Amino acid sequence: MGNNNRIDPISIIEKYYTKGTPLYDLLIAHSKSVAELALEIVASHPELGADASFVYEAAMLHDIGIFLTNAPKIHCLGNKPYILHSLLGADILRAEGLEKHALVCERHTGAGISAKEIEEQKLPLPKRDIIPISIEEKIVAYADKFFSKSSSEKRKSITDAKASLERFGEETINRFNSWIKLFS
Repeated sequence: MGNNNRIDPISIIEKYYTKGTPLYDLLIAHSKSVAELALEIVASHPELGADASFVYEAAMLHDIGIFLTNAPKIHCLGNKPYILHSLLGADILRAEGLEKHALVCERHTGAGISAKEIEEQKLPLPKRDIIPISIEEKIVAYADKFFSKSSSEKRKSITDAKASLERFGEETINRFNSWIKLFS
């Protein structure tokens, strides 16, 4: 899909989520918070050349796969481990013909997770690098770290965002630290 073919992320979300349900409301609130911060980063750093419209769409869609996971505290009643939400969401977006959006979705967990980290931590993920590559992928993954789904409106501090990544390991922390330098 070329950069001129804009999409309506809400209409895509509404194919999979029922408007007005607690899960829909949580997903929309979280996604809007991430999208707003991501757009602030794009606006503050024109030198990065990020596509603002695409960043908005991808930020709105980055968590579309959560409904398939088992995370009852955030109203997700599926049967898959939560860590798979990024890959499940990428499958949904690929089925919608949105390959670039799917890559953002697939690579946003943690600050990306390397094959080595997946292996060492025995994560239920394919043994390959699932790490943001494009500037837009990095911006969405970075912005996402500042909002938890349980309290989406409240932006975390950099310290708290970093603390939420510690379980993924040193490589992930180093990637996040490089993004702090790039986006601050």
